Amino acid sequence: MSNPVLTLENAMLALDGNAGRIEILHGISLQVEAGETVGLVGPSGSGKSSLLMLMGGLERVTGGTVMALGNDLTQMSEDALARFRRDNMGVVFQSFHLIPTMTALENVATPLELAGVSDAFARAEAELATVGLAHRIGHYPSQMSGGEQQRVALARASVTRPRILLADEPTGNLDLANGDAIMDMLFDLRDRHGATLVLVTHSNALAERCDRVVRLVDGRIAQAGA
Repeated sequence: MSNPVLTLENAMLALDGNAGRIEILHGISLQVEAGETVGLVGPSGSGKSSLLMLMGGLERVTGGTVMALGNDLTQMSEDALARFRRDNMGVVFQSFHLIPTMTALENVATPLELAGVSDAFARAEAELATVGLAHRIGHYPSQMSGGEQQRVALARASVTRPRILLADEPTGNLDLANGDAIMDMLFDLRDRHGATLVLVTHSNALAERCDRVVRLVDGRIAQAGA
């Protein structure tokens, strides 16, 4: 039986720029099932990251609908979307997006603190240990390598036990060794927490580990097979 966690129906995205209105996504219809891992691939500028942002409610559709866990994201206020992401989603970006004035421990604890979790720092410390950074909990992002910063970002995304994990080029800024390590950790987090994982990647090796690959070309789905 189908059990979609994410459903997009004729989702469109257009942005207004200096050169006028730019059509980015053209009528995307897609379902992602519970526990599935989907890789979004395609050439640069094909709309992969924009599609991921729609799934996370980080961009607003200009047409169509986006449903996540039975909730219509297109009808939510910004505050409601923020609460929904906090409670149900983990997002990992290529450029880490850590708070530079916070230690690794504080960065990972932040989403738990916002949710009012009483043992936020204990859980954050345990999650950092899971990604091999128990010895770095008191360090700031500027004191860590790119691979270590991405591991902190992974820990922050997974510490809330999200049902949906979104990753935008999670290995894009890393060398091969660190990229492989982050890949392994990402899939381990998915397995440990039973999350549905959607990731944008240019890596064939990462795409091959997904249950299904969706290829985008010019803002349209060109292929959505296994």
